[in-house]
Amino acid sequence: MNPPDLSRRDFLRLGAAGAAVSSLIAPTARAAGAIPDAGKIPLLRPYITPDDQFIDVSRGNPMPHALPLAALAEAGLTADTWRLQITADPFVEYPHTKIPATLSAPRTLADGTAFDLPALIELGRRHEVHFFKAMQCLNIEAPLGQGVWTGVPLRAVLRQCGKMQNVRRVYYWGFHYHDPKQIYKASLSYTQAMETAPGALPAFLAYKLNGRPISPERGGPVRLVVPWSHGYKSLKWLQHIFVTSDARNWDTYAEANNDPDSFLKTAAYVDKGPEKVPAGEPVYLTGQVVSGLSGVRHVEYWVRHVESETGRLADDDPELLRGPWTPCELQPQPDWARIMPAGLKPKQLLGFDRTTGRPLNWPLPYSITQYFAVIRGLKPGRYEIRARAVDLNDIAQPEPRPTQKTGRNGIQVRRLEIV
Repeated sequence: MNPPDLSRRDFLRLGAAGAAVSSLIAPTARAAGAIPDAGKIPLLRPYITPDDQFIDVSRGNPMPHALPLAALAEAGLTADTWRLQITADPFVEYPHTKIPATLSAPRTLADGTAFDLPALIELGRRHEVHFFKAMQCLNIEAPLGQGVWTGVPLRAVLRQCGKMQNVRRVYYWGFHYHDPKQIYKASLSYTQAMETAPGALPAFLAYKLNGRPISPERGGPVRLVVPWSHGYKSLKWLQHIFVTSDARNWDTYAEANNDPDSFLKTAAYVDKGPEKVPAGEPVYLTGQVVSGLSGVRHVEYWVRHVESETGRLADDDPELLRGPWTPCELQPQPDWARIMPAGLKPKQLLGFDRTTGRPLNWPLPYSITQYFAVIRGLKPGRYEIRARAVDLNDIAQPEPRPTQKTGRNGIQVRRLEIV
């Protein structure tokens, strides 16, 4: 069973959210081992998140990945039954669309030309890409996980559809139970879909995560991944791509005041820790940092002594801006050869040197890593500890985009008492 084609007006104007939406850092002055007691600091997460340990924010009723195997097959969500249609928008609506988009060789179920998984993997023999990508929801205050994704650039797939004309935007959506109210749609501009700088990470159709087929929980068998964006663009259970000459953005996520074209933000996130620490013992601060569009120069922390429970301190409060802020240490680069999924070498990944297998830039863009600090000498009392990222433009979180609907990145705080 495959979703029926929706009318163009239904597709572009549907309002309900539907089936699915869903690091690395600048070099540090000292290695982790140079810090007293660094060995006691817990690194709470593996660098590569296993498939089953991602935080899940899927949508759908019921969740598509919860379907029994027979129902998954009927829905076209198994390796044998998956199909991808690619069609063009014939609609004209003056003055926005004066000429319809066209494809000379669309891919449809009706004529038997829709992509299947073997055809996509065969295309990968010539165009396959691999790279690290963190998943982070636009409206959640913690990263969801990161892995090595493998697939075929979207541009290589679209070029299998013959000549494209009058295309200004590329939409895509996934399985939605034949229910227009459950459809989740996202899109890219034509340029974003078809062109990237040499060596940059392209939007692509992923069919492997960490060297293995993508599970239904992570959006398999095929998921569209947009490296530079929050997870709402990296759509699960992909089944249809739709090109249009309408330049307006009709993404589902444009509703509720969300920014439908927001790039991944640089931001630090604070782990929970003990609420009480004995006097004389160090406080260990840990957390994660996402390297977004503007990269990461460092993470820094600020300890504030408070007499009693206090209200929220605004991110632009003069006291917070003054600090003082102290640099944290960043998790050193892992042993890349050791952590790579079976069959992959670091030099095969985009963003790594093809000869040495070392990152071309550190941090790697659009990924996450851990940071930590050892805080000593706190006297008995109550404290707040905040951490923030500073990007490669020397701009501190939550700037340069403090509007939370472009990606939640408020400065997080951990409260504790020294007793």
